[in-house]
Amino acid sequence: MRRILSLAILTLATLAPALAADRPNILFIFSDDHALNAISAYGGRLAEVAPTPNIDRIANEGALFRNSFCANSICGPSRACILSGKHSHKNGFLRNTGAGFDQSQWTVAKSLHGGGYQTAVIGKWHLKTDPVAFDYWDILPGQGSYYNPVFISMDGKQKRFDGYATDITTDKAIQWLDRRDADKPFFLMCQHKAPHRTFAPALRHLGTLDGVTIPEPSNLFDDYATRSRTLPKNEMEIDRHMTWAYDLKLRKEEMQGVTLPEFRSYGTPEYNRMTESQKATWDAHFAPKNKAFIDDYKAGTIDHQALVRWKYQRYMQNYLETVKAVDESVGRLLDYLDNHQLADNTVVIYSSDQGFYLGEHGWFDKRWMFEESFTMPFVIRWPGVVQPGAKPTALIQNIDYAPTFLDMAGMDTPDEVQGTSIMPVLKDSDQQIRDSVYYAYYELGEHAVPQHFGVRTHTHKLFYLPWTDEWQLFDLVNDPTEMRNVYSDQNYAEVRKQLHETYDQLRSQYDAPSYEAYAPPQYREKASR
Repeated sequence: MRRILSLAILTLATLAPALAADRPNILFIFSDDHALNAISAYGGRLAEVAPTPNIDRIANEGALFRNSFCANSICGPSRACILSGKHSHKNGFLRNTGAGFDQSQWTVAKSLHGGGYQTAVIGKWHLKTDPVAFDYWDILPGQGSYYNPVFISMDGKQKRFDGYATDITTDKAIQWLDRRDADKPFFLMCQHKAPHRTFAPALRHLGTLDGVTIPEPSNLFDDYATRSRTLPKNEMEIDRHMTWAYDLKLRKEEMQGVTLPEFRSYGTPEYNRMTESQKATWDAHFAPKNKAFIDDYKAGTIDHQALVRWKYQRYMQNYLETVKAVDESVGRLLDYLDNHQLADNTVVIYSSDQGFYLGEHGWFDKRWMFEESFTMPFVIRWPGVVQPGAKPTALIQNIDYAPTFLDMAGMDTPDEVQGTSIMPVLKDSDQQIRDSVYYAYYELGEHAVPQHFGVRTHTHKLFYLPWTDEWQLFDLVNDPTEMRNVYSDQNYAEVRKQLHETYDQLRSQYDAPSYEAYAPPQYREKASR
């Protein structure tokens, strides 16, 4: 009997590397605030002026999902949805402020780690509590910094590194891949700060868009007619709320003798972190441009619309140049897989925590259920499974990532998970997994965006603002830029009825809380004014 048992153990030990080889590695590359319009594979208005060839490579060699959405358009909550496979009200991380992510609950990392995967997370974490069930982690504190960033390692120590955060995060990911246990499949989350505000490009990319006029969105000067009365109150306009020093890179020393309209007086945190050499390169790029602008402003040659357009161009140049390092990081990781014979058995995913406004509706930032911030990029390569060049139309959401990772690993998904594996779509891009997705935003007034809750189908969107008692309904086929609320239009009476039914059904299915549950009375009163 002992001999039989010993032989069985020996056989299992011998088979372990083979079993590991049968399960794919998972490389999850994640950025922050990367809009679909800033990924050339998605073919938006910026595709020609700001190509992303390495992210595009994943899409071309795999699939590009055209209907990928977040459950809550804000940094930390999106990450919590990914780890837990649950909506914010179920995983407990509803907003960036407040308590940290509850690590006692189930996460996909716990299942993968317990199932024999070697796990690591490197870069932006933004969940306040330390990572759990990762063999290795090395994370940025909070939002992190672009220049000479501090990282927190597993021993709790903080260390400052010279250089640029995107590059350093990639270096650390590759170093971990070099020393991992090659007998185990790996799950690596390589997560970038970029291109999050303050949109600070790597020094090598400064000026790469000089002389390029960035195409404007058609609704850069949106007047918010027909839609919620809260929209003009939002503090995320390029016009009124983008700051000269913090966002647009004009240092206060350069603004002597001129009064510029400013929303808030922010400093220049990235510049203050730089070495003297880095500052010299930065100044050589920005100082002449800033002087030329200030001279024109003093001369009175810039009217209000021209001023908004100047801000838009400066913002977009900085944002798109910041994206360049992210795309290079993707290329470095793809090359690593190729050079180490890992490409054939590694799933590579590129995504971002939500979308971002690149001037649409006159805005920057995110939060709203309007398409530009509600959508998430999702491109995936899996040789032998995903058909190259596929462009599925399936409605997917970030709560689906966890069950999908488990499905890839041949593991069961716990009943508490609310997401659905997208494996059927990966195998057949014509498949659908749902008819609608649910959205909930719980922040308490940041950027003056109110709480709202909604549903989206392939063709329409309905969302509700409880504290102003407003419903918004958009026809996404005939009005893709969401300029006209048709909720009161009798031509949409049947659509409205169906969407209300779907909305109620999803709130019941996901056990959504009451509107009052996560909004204190003083917030409700203020938001309704």
